[in-house]
Amino acid sequence: MGKSFFTKLFLVLTVFIGLVACSEPKEPINFPETDLSAENMIPRPVKIIPTHSAFGLDQFTAIYTSPAENSFAELGEFLSREIKTHTKLNLAVNETDAGTVDRIIYINQVDSLSLGGDEAYQLYITQDSIILNSRTAEGAFRGVQTIRQLIPNTSNDTLVEHSMWPVPTGKIMDQPNFGYRGAMLDVARHFFSVEDVKKFIDLLAYYKINVLHLHLTDDQGWRIEIKSWPKLTEVGGSTEVGGEAGGFYTQADYTDIVNYAAANYMTIIPEVDMPGHTNAASVSYPFLNGNGKTPKLYEGTRVGFSTFATRKDTIYTFLDDVIREISAITPGPYFHIGGDESHVTKKEDYKYFVNRVEKIVRKYGKRMIGWDEIVIADVDSSSIAQFWHSETNAKEAVSKGMQVILSPAKKAYLDMKYDTLSKYGLNWAAYIPVDTAYVWTPERYAKGVPLENILGIEAPLWSETISNIDELEYLAFPRVIGYSELSWTIEENRDWENYRVRLANQAPFLDRMDVKYYPSDLIDWKKSKYTYEVIHKD
Repeated sequence: MGKSFFTKLFLVLTVFIGLVACSEPKEPINFPETDLSAENMIPRPVKIIPTHSAFGLDQFTAIYTSPAENSFAELGEFLSREIKTHTKLNLAVNETDAGTVDRIIYINQVDSLSLGGDEAYQLYITQDSIILNSRTAEGAFRGVQTIRQLIPNTSNDTLVEHSMWPVPTGKIMDQPNFGYRGAMLDVARHFFSVEDVKKFIDLLAYYKINVLHLHLTDDQGWRIEIKSWPKLTEVGGSTEVGGEAGGFYTQADYTDIVNYAAANYMTIIPEVDMPGHTNAASVSYPFLNGNGKTPKLYEGTRVGFSTFATRKDTIYTFLDDVIREISAITPGPYFHIGGDESHVTKKEDYKYFVNRVEKIVRKYGKRMIGWDEIVIADVDSSSIAQFWHSETNAKEAVSKGMQVILSPAKKAYLDMKYDTLSKYGLNWAAYIPVDTAYVWTPERYAKGVPLENILGIEAPLWSETISNIDELEYLAFPRVIGYSELSWTIEENRDWENYRVRLANQAPFLDRMDVKYYPSDLIDWKKSKYTYEVIHKD
């Protein structure tokens, strides 16, 4: 640890000692023995060293943060709010006159070489303090989620005369296995409101997911305002699967989502699917259409019937505007062009289209992502293939020097049914129960795709069969929690029997968040009102 760490820690401890000196001496608390390594953290950290006592979180706890970093102060306020939501404790943040303070939580920016990356963090938990070290606010944010997960669901009211939440003591050293840990939400087949997306972000961030890919356009709907082409949303955004009213995000709405995600250290990836899956765009502006038929608004779920007229120069003028406007309000480095299931696009026309669109994406400073079909074109090695269907395409991506995102439909598609009794979802790829979703090895899943070419993992949720947040949560949870661990936790620390116990203990958090998760019989869920009601309904 560098000199700056000890200097900042000295300043905080000076304040802490001063506050303690002004308070009445207290009897030591006789904590029961704890085991930090047995806590229900998901994803599981790299290394856990328990010391078998406890930090007593209570009304006499205060939060301090590195003074040189305003983003760390914001994290302190965030943690204080989340603790208040959970416990009703109102912890002061960076107050020199915080009243009686017996214990502190210190969120500290360090330059330690022992921390391996921007998302790495260390936690040191003693009876008197929780010290969270990270080089970046992003890493500290991941560590804050771990602190949140370590706070007991209920207080222990027998240790002292007031409520106290004992946090097990010890040391945690942690960093992600993959830098890209994603989920995808299809808002095109069915539209989801800004508030729905924000709730999804809250839940994903708790489990250290750092990418949300938004599938913004498809045959059934165009969901993002393009100011230079207003009919895209006026016409193309007017319906959805099943014939409901649809909807769309204004650019202000989309910016709100992007900013909310950024506050949770999450990157938004916009997807405009093309040259197939483009019926909604072609209905809005018929000159775009290339399938030889008169386009009409579509409310079904069939795929592969639409295509842009890929040899028209006006198509690329249109796409230049679309990509320019979306890129301007998307600070992240990626732009997803779709590229899947373009069955009525001739092969040479498809290649020509992808090559031209890639140049437009790069023109606006973004890195192109596409579903694995894009590799048949002459794509640059800087582009990324998202493996969902064809292992051959994934291997071809590697031969071109590309990175690959793992989203194999048979393992990672959140819209697949859990089993034959599932209320929602499809089963064309597989049934994916909770154990199947977790028990696979991403590092070696795709033959011919070495670890160095794997950017990360993403779990897509297509929305043909779901139309509201409750149904979204039913398909996403608890499976997306498992994908978070597959993405973050190293292979040697992943174990189904251990994971299923930790997953069972997520029920109280999910209940507090009013998540309508699927209460799989494979999990012995910690008793909760919601789980009981669902299992015993009817």
